[in-house]
Amino acid sequence: MEGGGQTQTVESHPYVPTDLNLPDFVPGFLSQSTIVGVYGLSSLLLVSLIWIVSGRSPKISKIDRLLMCWWAFTGLTHMILEGYFAFSPEFYKEKTACYLAEVWKEYSKGDSRYAARDAGVVAVEGLTAVLEGPACLLAVYAIATRKSCSYILQLAISLGQLYGTAVYFITSYLEGDNFAASAYYYYAYYIGANASWVVIPTLIVIRCWKKICAAVQVQSQTKTKLR
Repeated sequence: MEGGGQTQTVESHPYVPTDLNLPDFVPGFLSQSTIVGVYGLSSLLLVSLIWIVSGRSPKISKIDRLLMCWWAFTGLTHMILEGYFAFSPEFYKEKTACYLAEVWKEYSKGDSRYAARDAGVVAVEGLTAVLEGPACLLAVYAIATRKSCSYILQLAISLGQLYGTAVYFITSYLEGDNFAASAYYYYAYYIGANASWVVIPTLIVIRCWKKICAAVQVQSQTKTKLR
């Protein structure tokens, strides 16, 4: 605006919509390959460690060992990555190559609601980090020590993950489902990065449901014989 008036500018950013107001936005410092590589490598190291350590106990089946790897991976992801997002409302202003901030600057290309601090997304991620994160690590312990509550705990966490993911996708759909910078980011981040939290929890729910039902049936049969 000319003639002595003030000019209002919108910070340049790679997100959709382009007029999204992100004051003092600082572009990411790390490349996509670096961000994904660090996450992939650290996850691989964690899973490998859990697999090796759990293998020392002959009482733990391979399926349970795989579940321990999953719960450790997803628990730390919830607590560290999602926890950082939930409690760092201005991560997009980060002026250093802080890895956690870089992750969310990059992921926001697939869902700009993160950069925009959408209330629904913040609520889901906050609850996931605070409640489901520690519960996932508790599941690792429960499986390793063969606690009787293991299946109920895994069932509850998986249902929570499915509920949170459903809310995440449904709210996006109701709001227009137009938060990705391109089709590539939409399918790579929004769809691909969240697919495992749909498929794996579903399989765990089915397994735990069968295990619990079988245990109840055995208990009922035992009581019937004792009468």
